[in-house]
Amino acid sequence: MNDYHPLPKDETENLDAKRDHDPSPSTSGVNSIHGQPIKNSILTTKHIALGLIGLLLISGATRAIVNHRDAKALQDYTAATLERTVLITKAKPGALQQNLRLPTSLRGNTEAVIYARTNGYVSTWHKGIGDYAKRGDLLATLDTPEQEQQLAQARAEREQIAAQLEFAEKTLSRWDSLAQRESAISPQDLDEKRSLVRQTRADLNAADANVKRLGNVESYRNIRAPFDGIITRRSIEIGDYVAQGSKELFAITQTDPLRASIWVPQSFADGLRLNAEVELTLREQQGALEARIERIAGGIDPGTRSRQVDLLLPNPNATLLPGAYAEVNIPVTSGVETLVVPAATLIIRDQFQRIAVVEPDSKISFRNVKLGRDLGRDVEVLEGISTSDTLVVSPPDQLVENEPVKTMEWKPAAPAR
Repeated sequence: MNDYHPLPKDETENLDAKRDHDPSPSTSGVNSIHGQPIKNSILTTKHIALGLIGLLLISGATRAIVNHRDAKALQDYTAATLERTVLITKAKPGALQQNLRLPTSLRGNTEAVIYARTNGYVSTWHKGIGDYAKRGDLLATLDTPEQEQQLAQARAEREQIAAQLEFAEKTLSRWDSLAQRESAISPQDLDEKRSLVRQTRADLNAADANVKRLGNVESYRNIRAPFDGIITRRSIEIGDYVAQGSKELFAITQTDPLRASIWVPQSFADGLRLNAEVELTLREQQGALEARIERIAGGIDPGTRSRQVDLLLPNPNATLLPGAYAEVNIPVTSGVETLVVPAATLIIRDQFQRIAVVEPDSKISFRNVKLGRDLGRDVEVLEGISTSDTLVVSPPDQLVENEPVKTMEWKPAAPAR
């Protein structure tokens, strides 16, 4: 059973009224305990929010600093990557005296191409290529029946005229005897006889000249060597028909000594001397050969701006062959002071020659230059640069004016042997 007994209604209402107007100490203690935790919770939340905001600001500032540093590093790396590195060198003073190497071809001291001086058929040839022939040696023989018949006819006509002259002279002698004994011979008739003798004698002289001419023509059927030499070409065979001066028969060359011609540039043309010794080299010959300057042209060729020089080369054993390629090493002196630079430094655009120069502030500038001689790997520069300038070797096409560059010393490759 329940022991609960509800209070009467009047007592309950009195108790509520008393609680409202006279609160007890126990009720007041409960309210103070519940209000303090709420206030502390609000303060803690504010502190946490401020901490989070500060943390976010610090993180943002740190991220901004890192981004700025990374951007600066990327910019520095990009600038360092884009900056070109070029090879550099210096110009060297050109030598006023140097050895000039020029190409040439050997040829015989005397060379001749032999043609026929009469018409005929080749009946035989006596000398071929590589054979040595002395002056007057028979090279070939032509069959010329027409010239033989003409010569025989001319000789017969000459005999007829000779007989007429003999008869005219005897007749004149008789008339002279009659004129001395008798006065019946008129001077007119005597003059006619004398005139006939002179005329017949002139005809005989003409006949003799014709016989001699035809005899010479007939002798041309024998093709002979004009000088001592070696046969280098033979262009006929037995049975070939040759006309006068129309076909080459033989080529003959005198091989001792040999000759060669070179063309020296105008800038060195004044330093040449007659009888000066020069060196001549052939790839198939060991060592250099000594040649001598025999002739020097008296002027400059306007087409090539060079001066012709003829060389004489002894060849006693015929070891050197005419037509062979050779190089002449000739000491020459130039009166023009020049600078020598590698050919790889040249920039040729729009018919202008330029050279890229690295200025003291490590920036590029382009100089127009005036070139001299082409020396192969090097070229001469007459104007535009000095020995103190730093030159760019093999400049890239993208190189522009005032572009900053890094430099590296250029080391030329050793020439191939």
